[in-house]
Amino acid sequence: MRIYLIRHGETEWNTRHLLQGATDIPLNQNGVEVARITAEALKDVPFDVVFTSPLKRAYETAEIMRRDRDIPLIPDERLKEICFGVYEGLCCGKDGWNIPDPAFQNFFTDPAHYMPPEGGETIAELCVRATDFLTELIDDPEYRDKTVLVSGHGALVKGLLSSLLITDQADFWRGGVHKNCAVSIIDVEKGKARVTQENVIYYDKARSTNYLE
Repeated sequence: MRIYLIRHGETEWNTRHLLQGATDIPLNQNGVEVARITAEALKDVPFDVVFTSPLKRAYETAEIMRRDRDIPLIPDERLKEICFGVYEGLCCGKDGWNIPDPAFQNFFTDPAHYMPPEGGETIAELCVRATDFLTELIDDPEYRDKTVLVSGHGALVKGLLSSLLITDQADFWRGGVHKNCAVSIIDVEKGKARVTQENVIYYDKARSTNYLE
């Protein structure tokens, strides 16, 4: 099995450094275009199935990546982005920061001590559902010899990779936040998974908003 993980294309909230989380924001025009460039770069990959977060930005990216392939596109709630509760829509950019709790900065700089706001989700909770999805996929005999695309989000993709790459939550962001439409690859042989590519983009990096969500 080969699993391609992609973070969604850019959104307007990405460009404004607003926390998206579970808020359902669509791609902006640049997001659509970089997704199309990425889809063209991977046009010869023989995808058999696409799994996606049901949120618009990831679902739209998945549709663009599928192109004209006659393959299933399957939404899965476990692939949603981490939820930021009452802080969604607030700015975490250094020039416009308006999050009332200074300790929220731990999400970026000290994930081991991050405490979510009201209605939010912990990083550990994100990792549990992401790992549950990945384990189920790897163990499913239906996909044993398949090529799979998974379309998700910045923290969600790190959550999917966490069980393979990190042993301490303090290292959650090791390697940095993946760029919009960055592609990672997990190869599975005899039930054992290893990351063979991480955070690769196929478009001019000047078009990337280097931002978490």
